[in-house]
Amino acid sequence: MSDKDAFMTRLGFVTAAMGQAIGTGNIWRFPRVATANGGGPFMVAYVIAVFVWAVPLLMAEMSLGMHTRKGSVGAFRDFMGKKYTWMGGWHAFVCLALGAYYSVTMGWAIKYFVLSITTLRPGVDTELVWNSFISSPWQGIFYHAISVAIAAVVVFRGVNKGIELASKLMIPTLFVLLIIAMIRALTLPGATGGLNYLFNPDFSKLLNGRVWLEAFTQAAWSTGAGWGFMTAYAAYSREKEDIACNAFIVGLSDTSAALLAGMTVIPTIYALAPENLYEAIGAGNTGLTFIWLARLLPTMPAGTLVSALFFLAMTFAAVTSLYAMYEVGIKSYFIDAGWSRRKAASVVVALCFLGGLPSAINVEFLNNQDQVWGVGLLVSGLFVAIAMMKYGVEKVRKEIINPVSELYVGKWWNWCILCFPAMFTIVCGWWTYQQFTWYPATWWNPFETYSPGTMFLQWALVIVIFMLFNNTLAKAIINNDEVVKGEVMGESIKGGARS
Repeated sequence: MSDKDAFMTRLGFVTAAMGQAIGTGNIWRFPRVATANGGGPFMVAYVIAVFVWAVPLLMAEMSLGMHTRKGSVGAFRDFMGKKYTWMGGWHAFVCLALGAYYSVTMGWAIKYFVLSITTLRPGVDTELVWNSFISSPWQGIFYHAISVAIAAVVVFRGVNKGIELASKLMIPTLFVLLIIAMIRALTLPGATGGLNYLFNPDFSKLLNGRVWLEAFTQAAWSTGAGWGFMTAYAAYSREKEDIACNAFIVGLSDTSAALLAGMTVIPTIYALAPENLYEAIGAGNTGLTFIWLARLLPTMPAGTLVSALFFLAMTFAAVTSLYAMYEVGIKSYFIDAGWSRRKAASVVVALCFLGGLPSAINVEFLNNQDQVWGVGLLVSGLFVAIAMMKYGVEKVRKEIINPVSELYVGKWWNWCILCFPAMFTIVCGWWTYQQFTWYPATWWNPFETYSPGTMFLQWALVIVIFMLFNNTLAKAIINNDEVVKGEVMGESIKGGARS
């Protein structure tokens, strides 16, 4: 493995891993869901979810990548056997499907960073601004293209000079921006009331099953556990990269970023418009961020600066996740098949740009894709857990995780992985049940934005295609011994030419 295709430092690996986890969901979803589900009780349930769902899956993914030195496709093939290659195909595809529309949401953050400097002032009708922007296909495409271009620059430069360098710069900057925004929010008169809402100590709500379901869902989506990011990144890691410590660092840093965002968003709304708190929370991710916060942030002292910093932080959070999504496809489908990085990155970037155009033009299409592949990511996590069970959870823990980890991982990890199918069934089943309640008469209709029918149809199409081409996909991925042989032959040819 050449230098440009490997993480050269632990800091680089850890910041990249943090970057894939910390995304827009930390900033626009966590504060809203936490407050709507009891605050303090939700926090307790969320932390538990991080440690029994996210951290074990992060360890499992790193084990996949480090043991096989492959992205998702080759990792599932080598870890489970050739007939399971289709699972790796799904694993990488879902990440790319997410990346196709995620660049559109990153474009929204960029647009509002610009608007914070030029347009968003007290009294501006932010609902009108948002509706005007979102109904303009050309603006959607333009900012989608900017987002794709930024992420493309990173992945074209490779792992060491691209992903590692960008992550080392952006992740510390992201935390600084969030801390500045949080401090400013907490110094507003009445902001402590928002903290009381966010950390509401009414722990009787822990008996509410919905609080736990929302917490586990947020942990699953927020940390990126089981999505393919850590499989690809671990394949590029140093030979004895610490699995356990790094998994805990990613889980804790993601939680920290979410808390910083929560301690910015909720106190701001409570201090500036307490009577509208529940209306803002109920406005959804985009309504909370691009209508309510865009309206309220400019009204505080130094509001233009705070608003710009907030949306810049959101942009940084988005881009570190976006280039990770691209890298999953680049590594899994192409580099592992012997393609050059430039050629592989060109194909993935082009496909994601084209695949994102419908979402850039029509927000309902984006909402559909977010629902389908957002829940599909839970299936990806299930496949990782199945891979661990097929290989042997005790064997993975003893032979792969503990030999390279400073922290000893006990049998609790085994139980978390073995119980994962049950946790998946409950969480995914709950989401599917909700979809049935939204469309009681037309749940089967594949053209309804959030129906179970559209989700199951798209899943089935992808799974069937990958199962049909399972053997072709398995053969396309180069074996590690072939790579080594090729490198040795290359060196021999170079040596002969020099002699």
